[in-house]
Amino acid sequence: MAVAVAGRGLLDPGPHPGLDLHLLQQLSPPPMFPAAPKTELVLRSPVPAAIASKDMEFYNLLKPWLGDGLLLSAGDKWSRHRRMLTPAFHFNILKPYMKIFTKSTDIMHTKWECLVTEGHTHLDIFEHISLMTLDSLQKCVFSFDSNCQEKPSEYIAAILELSALAAKRNQQILLHMDFLYYLTPDGRRFRRACRLVHDFTDAVIQERRRTLPSEGVDDFLKAKAKTKTLDFIDVLLLTKDEDGKGLSDKDIRAEADTFMFEGYDTTASGLSWVLYNLAKHPEYQERCRQDVQELLRDREPKEIEWDDLTQLPFLTMCIKESLRLHPAITYIARRCTQDIMLPDGRVIPKGVICLISIFATHHNPSVWPDPEVYDPFRFDPENIKGRSPLAFIPFSAGPRNCIGQTFAMTEMKVVLALTLLRFRFLPDKEPRRKPELILRPEGGLWLQVEPLSTGAQ
Repeated sequence: MAVAVAGRGLLDPGPHPGLDLHLLQQLSPPPMFPAAPKTELVLRSPVPAAIASKDMEFYNLLKPWLGDGLLLSAGDKWSRHRRMLTPAFHFNILKPYMKIFTKSTDIMHTKWECLVTEGHTHLDIFEHISLMTLDSLQKCVFSFDSNCQEKPSEYIAAILELSALAAKRNQQILLHMDFLYYLTPDGRRFRRACRLVHDFTDAVIQERRRTLPSEGVDDFLKAKAKTKTLDFIDVLLLTKDEDGKGLSDKDIRAEADTFMFEGYDTTASGLSWVLYNLAKHPEYQERCRQDVQELLRDREPKEIEWDDLTQLPFLTMCIKESLRLHPAITYIARRCTQDIMLPDGRVIPKGVICLISIFATHHNPSVWPDPEVYDPFRFDPENIKGRSPLAFIPFSAGPRNCIGQTFAMTEMKVVLALTLLRFRFLPDKEPRRKPELILRPEGGLWLQVEPLSTGAQ
């Protein structure tokens, strides 16, 4: 978040309905624009901002872990990788993941049933769902089953540690300097965890390279698709650009590590908060449950299939309204590559860093009446008409939007539908929202969990 530097203060640009702009004049010059003073602009309204590139100041803290993947790369390299990775999120690739989501969800549900039987009816949903999404991702990315929901996993522990250390470092301005950070105990822990994660990913890539055919790739893909899910590493190894060039092993590692980082925590946040909101609004929870029961009424086993995803409109509305109230990513940083004219005639100059507050945009009363009220009907098709597409941006917007948003929404729909089929949720402790790398509940997100009888399902 933007914070005023001592002695500099906040410059108020004057009143403007629906727009809260704070210019922060800071001491250090921005990268790539060494002659200009560093200026940050905090936006909380859907204003045109298509001409912007990602600011790297915070994101560079993640570079030792994530390398030059889609999140951190820029320019021609980013454009090339974005084109090459887009097929990895085609529905034909995503369809088989449905079974992975279902299996990982079943493991979590079995744990919950055991805990409830033992008398533990109040659970930290966020902790359990985080492990479940990590379990799913490791299977989707690497075809690797660590059983991390049932026993400790060194790799999963390293991912969790890296996320926590990066969030902590972001709050310690002096430790943004690498030479200081790596002298600290946290810096040394970060390096050790990076090595462990990189060694795991490198080993998978090397093993997969040895089994990859030099020719007959189409036949190989067809055969593999029949026997198992085509995972993210497979797609990265096989993808080629328009010149027939593939990705290097270093690039593949960066993209795989980036997908693991971006995919588990954000989806866990989205799922946890929607369960919280449905626990607080039992009428919406029950309507979602009845829709799922009706959809799966004559099916055994009870599984969500790809074509079902469009048959649960109210459940989708509930997810979207929860993402509005509790977006997993609370803000994004972008640097203007040219002057941008605002609706009132003022201009954001080229070179200014825009901190686009997703949280504030989603809670802006001039855009969302009664913004603190959880109302899924905001996303009814009739109510969407006339609303700016930039009023709701949980996955960012523009060319650098989240490439995995269909993956994330698919997983959330599958997990939520199957979970409501087996459990009822009631409020417990009121959580405090804590924005770190993602929007977390401070101290966990505790709900009362009640298994539904077989007849209720």
